Order: sequence, then structure tokens, then C-alpha cells
Amino acid sequence: MDTTAADTPRSLATEAVHAGREDLAELGLHAPPLDLSTTYPSYDSRAEAARLDEFAATGAQLDGPPVYARLGNPTVERFETALARLEGTESAVAFASGMAALTACLQVRIGMGLRHVVAVRPLYGCSDHLLTAGLLGNEVTWVDPAGIADAIRPDTGLVMVESPANPTLAEIDLRAVAHSCGEVPLLADNTFATPVLQRPAEQGARLVLHSATKYLGGHGDVLGGVVACDEEFARRLRQVRFATGGVLHPLAGYLLLRGLATLPVRVRAASATAAELAARLAADPRVARVHYPRIGGAMVAFEVEGDPHEVIAGVRLITPAVSLGSVDTLIQHPASISHRIVDAGDRHSAGVVDRLLRMSVGLEDVEDLWRDLDQALGTPVGRRAAVDRAHSG
Repeated sequence: MDTTAADTPRSLATEAVHAGREDLAELGLHAPPLDLSTTYPSYDSRAEAARLDEFAATGAQLDGPPVYARLGNPTVERFETALARLEGTESAVAFASGMAALTACLQVRIGMGLRHVVAVRPLYGCSDHLLTAGLLGNEVTWVDPAGIADAIRPDTGLVMVESPANPTLAEIDLRAVAHSCGEVPLLADNTFATPVLQRPAEQGARLVLHSATKYLGGHGDVLGGVVACDEEFARRLRQVRFATGGVLHPLAGYLLLRGLATLPVRVRAASATAAELAARLAADPRVARVHYPRIGGAMVAFEVEGDPHEVIAGVRLITPAVSLGSVDTLIQHPASISHRIVDAGDRHSAGVVDRLLRMSVGLEDVEDLWRDLDQALGTPVGRRAAVDRAHSG
């Protein structure tokens, strides 16, 4: 019996390069095609009606040619196929942004009468805000991981966690959390780790969320979101996406598919540099505390002894900007930017303190990055105080 390449187990690095592209040779192509069409011709309106009825009833991907870009796009579907393979799930559904993807997950459950969410802080600031503000008619209970089981109610639709968490890089035992969820779906934000470092579906998460803008794209030039999940949930997500219009643009799908090809190489290289920088920061008297996850990764968070705003203003090679996961190194002050929208008390209790800085390490040379951090951190606080005393004397 012949076995196709898609059916043969392959390493993550190989999947990253080939998933979603298996048919290209048969098509006489090497690079994936980019389909920018918004609509497609059809001369059989009866057949189209039947296909649309099928989608309305089931949410399954349409067999045959596309109909309209809000229903699906061939380029975007290639990215979805590839991401599902990398995360080890049956399906994936892409959206215009990570927040659009999270919104769709909530809407699926709310539409089933399951308005309640159990969540663990910290989460990305806008995810926190979406849950807390009740903009979708939901209710949220914030708990520690140990309190998840007790917080679940008959109307609980989702349990949401992020590990490593944004921005403190706190880690959660996903397998234990999934056990605590019982029959309630666990939604795990895997943006920081990527499938290179962990695959939450293998640990019991039913939904794996990515802000694809970050590592999946990897170059700071594409906005997108995606949920990797089982096909049953994917069908509901497609129906929500069609109804609300939060579709991923084909060009974004093309760039994200291209980004996946180098994802393992980028994540592993940046992680090695990040680990070295974390070690140097931990030994530096100008730094009070360093947060770096046990599973590794390219994100480093650290609390400075001095003024964090001076560090932001002082970098020259590193870019002071929001977002993360790009080939260049970025740094930002979460309390001022990414988590400003979270209530200050909730922010602080989740470990997002005012002296915390979050750095997304890129692919630059570690020595160049350290020189930039060293000069931006300035004179050690104790030495500065001694100099000030000497001058005042």
C-alpha cells in the first residue's frame, strides 16, 4: 500500500517546510500560489445553493471551487493546514488577528448559552480586557490554576490560560489544568512558546490560540490570528468567521505560510540568545529580577532597579516597540503599553509590576544586543548613589 508524504510521520522542522505545500509539484509549482480573488465564477447556481446550505448546516469546508472570500480562500487554507499539522490538531481556522480569533472562540460558546469563562492571569492585556469588559455578554471568574475546578459552573464555556504568560513568562502545568477542566474546553494561548517548544493539544487543550502576527509570521509585517483545534470546533469557528467577517487576508495567509517554513530555525536561534541574555541580566546588579521560562524561548522579562522608562529611552540597536516574535529585538514597558488597559490592581497582583520590562529577542548577535542593554541600563544604582554623594560633598 502506498503511503503519501502527508501520512508519514515527519519531524517538526520538515513539517514546517512542507506542510500545506504537498500538492505543489503536481501543480507544476515550487512556491505556493497567492490567490487574491474575492469572488469566483459559477454557472451552476443550484449546485452553489446546495453547497451553501451544507456550510450553513455544518460549517465544513466547501468541496469544489471557492465561492466568496469570506467563506474561504485557497491560500489561507494552506496556512491553516500547515499550522494544524505543526500543532498536532485536526484543523485550524485563521482570522484577521489574534483578538478576532479569541473573539470567535468566545462567540461559539456564548452562542450555545455558555457565557461563563474561567481564566488565569496574566494574559495578554487585550485578552484580559475582552474577558473583563463583558463586551460579548460574557462573564469571567479569575482564579489561580489550583482553583479552576471549583470555579467551573454549568454555564462555563471555556477555561483560558496562557503559558508562558504575557508578560511575566509564568508557566502553567497544562496537563494538570486540562484535567481540572473536566468536560469544559481548555483554550491555551501558545503565542510565546509556538509549537516548536510545546504543543498544548498533546497536553489536553482543545483550543490552541496564536497571535500569528508574532512568531508564526516572524518578520513584523503581517497581522493575523489562528485557532488550532478539532474539526468539530473548527466548523463552528468557520460559521462565526463567515457571519462576522473577521477573515484573514490572502496576502497575510501567504506571508504566514512562508513564515512557518523558518519557524523552528528562528525560534531555536533566538531562544539560545535569549537564554544567554537572561543569564547576564540575572547576574547584573542593575536588575532586580529576571523571568525566563523553564521551556526556554525567545522572550525575557526583567525588573530593573532603576527607572524602566530610562531603559526604554536608552536603547539604540533594540527597538522600543510593542509586539514580539520578529527577527529583530523589541523591548517594551508592559505597565505603560501592552497591559495598560488592565486595571492597575489586577495588573500588579498578576506580577505585572511597574519596573518590569519585556524583551522579545531576535536574531542579532548576542554581544551586540548585550552592549546595547548594558549602555541602556546605565550606571548601577548603588554606584550612582555613591557618585552623587561624592559630588554633593
